Amino acid sequence: MFLTVCGGLAGAAAYAYATVSIPSFNPDTQTQANVFYWSDGSPMATVGQIDRQNVPLLQVPRLVQWDFLAAENASFYTDPGIDPQGILRAVYHMAEGGEVQSGSTITQQFVKNTYLNQSQTLSRKLDEIMISLKIGGKLSKQQILQGYLNTCYYGRGAYGIEAASEAYYHVPVQKLTVSQGAFLAATVNAPSVMMNADDPQQRAPAVARWKYVLGRMAAIGKISAAQKDQYLRAGFPTPKPMRAQGSMSGQVGYLVQTAEQYVEQHSSITDQELNQGGYQVYTTLDKHKVAELGASVAKMRKQHLDANRAADRNVQVGAASVDPTTGAIVALYGGDGWNKGHYTDNADSSGVPVGSTFKPFDLAAALDHGAVLSPGQPPSPITPESKFDGDDGIKIKNQQGNYLPDGSDPTGLLHQQNDTPTKWGYITLRKAMEQSVNTPYVQLGEYVGYDNVENEALKAGLLRNTLQYDTSGFYIGTSTPSAIRMADAYGTFADHGIHHEPYSVTKVLNTGQQLPGFQAPAGTQSMPASTADSVTDVLQDVVKHGTGTNALALGRPAAGKTGTTDDYKSAWFIGYTPQLSTAVAMFKENPKNSGLQSMAGVGGYSKVFGADMPTQVWLGYMTAALQNQPVLSFSTAPPLGKGTDENGAPSPSPSPSPSTPPTPTATPSAPSPTPSITPCSEILGGCTSPAPSPSPSQTGTGTTGGLFGPGTGGQGQGAGPGPSMRPQN
Repeated sequence: MFLTVCGGLAGAAAYAYATVSIPSFNPDTQTQANVFYWSDGSPMATVGQIDRQNVPLLQVPRLVQWDFLAAENASFYTDPGIDPQGILRAVYHMAEGGEVQSGSTITQQFVKNTYLNQSQTLSRKLDEIMISLKIGGKLSKQQILQGYLNTCYYGRGAYGIEAASEAYYHVPVQKLTVSQGAFLAATVNAPSVMMNADDPQQRAPAVARWKYVLGRMAAIGKISAAQKDQYLRAGFPTPKPMRAQGSMSGQVGYLVQTAEQYVEQHSSITDQELNQGGYQVYTTLDKHKVAELGASVAKMRKQHLDANRAADRNVQVGAASVDPTTGAIVALYGGDGWNKGHYTDNADSSGVPVGSTFKPFDLAAALDHGAVLSPGQPPSPITPESKFDGDDGIKIKNQQGNYLPDGSDPTGLLHQQNDTPTKWGYITLRKAMEQSVNTPYVQLGEYVGYDNVENEALKAGLLRNTLQYDTSGFYIGTSTPSAIRMADAYGTFADHGIHHEPYSVTKVLNTGQQLPGFQAPAGTQSMPASTADSVTDVLQDVVKHGTGTNALALGRPAAGKTGTTDDYKSAWFIGYTPQLSTAVAMFKENPKNSGLQSMAGVGGYSKVFGADMPTQVWLGYMTAALQNQPVLSFSTAPPLGKGTDENGAPSPSPSPSPSTPPTPTATPSAPSPTPSITPCSEILGGCTSPAPSPSPSQTGTGTTGGLFGPGTGGQGQGAGPGPSMRPQN
């Protein structure tokens, strides 16, 4: 009878072994989160339903692996995958009416976690045993141990040893010590008890189990008795306090979105693959600078905007800050936050005209290509000291010498407007930039040529799909680049004409492997250093003497430009130091009705200029961001001489005789006397220029994607002003 029973059991076991198959992975064990990191390597956000990032076994320190084996299954590398004594104990307890016990080997726990479920039933237990015996023919011991470490639950919401390492010690798994590993090995059996081991009142069971694991490590010869005593003397490796998982509230949603878009644009990873999780994304974003930018916006809002005042409703801000020497995006302000229902990233959306902040590209193009001042003649050299007519209402000529038409004007010709009727006369391009006088730059742009100006802007870093079509308004800012792109393009001036593509991701890991394609973009010389340094020299004067004097409070060399568009629908300030380039845009749009609204009356200002609230945001942020940073000066601009004046400009001195033309000097002549004025924020208004109606293909709301190309969403009108609109300043 005994032999018959034993034979029957053996036969049943053989039949079960033969008929059982290894099932597919439990999908839940493959679900991972994506983790995004700040520039200093600390976690920014964990995105996904399950906090897990699978890592290869090689990333787990070998002695930390043995912490788990010593605690759970010291014979792991030699046993067949099951522990017969453990099975007998489980059967005995079941016969006694007790609970069904779980498998005691690493292999059995791996099988339970990966292929089965956590139910305590006899059928599940038998499946677990048979699969554990059979799995060795499919997977190596190293693969089984790797799967076990990645599928266990450790408490604190952490699945897998990488998530556990971050949850308890705030370090990646590679940096775990033997002592810390002993504690994590202890959490597997009782995660709900161990997860609060940072609390002294709940530490006793964790300390006892930790000591047990270290004792087992010494008993099986993986550490010496002396090493064990050394760990014990060093004390219990108290876990760090639990920290909340990075949420998508505040600015984090915009930062994660920016990084995700960059990953998809610079690799073969699809949106679907990214959503499946398992990626560790390291960004360029500085958590302190992001906080400082947000704080500066909040301070401006508190000081100037009142939600109870109708004019102040729906006012929005977008801002971006870039390292001009690398193109790294260090800070963004995308809006009120995803948690407040604002999902469009104002820092990376096109649709807000940049106004006079576009004029530096006109000047750069003129310095590089010259200007056709007389029909049929080659381009004449232009410098910041070249003089052009700055009077209000002048007629604009093209390179063929013909006046530009304007069907809305009674004369049929375009009369370019400034915001004030000041009689500037012929003034230098430097002075026109300082005081944001439009007429010289519209005429200069026509003489330089649309293609040259457009290409200059493209080489500096702007995207073609955000540049306005060929109208006179193009030269004074009807285009709608994003704040990221404008900060980056001004960074090209800051870095002596070297353009660095803006980037937000430095490294991406998947299952511990670093993916290719995320090296910092190499810089390219997009314009001569002399051109960039000359533009910087002029933009420094904007801060010292012109519409940007509010930025002087930074207390260090800075260059920048204000911009205000027709009817005060947008206001910008973009400024930079050698270390940091930052763009701030302000506009008003009702989320229920796309299209920019006038900001007249916002903040109590009858006219809203870039010199006011946007500059305040810029100043507050830059002051904090550059604190304790060295004060650096810009390179000295090369001497370019006077350059060629527009035809009709008065000679610098009387001709010696009617038949002898004056000889131009090599040094700049003194500018013509100009009226004494105060900055734009006090009397000079936003100036715009009448332009032909945009064609149907050029109109519509702006779209997100200022950094990576066209998107779908966004705010503001992508087209420039129509015939009834005034010029930009």
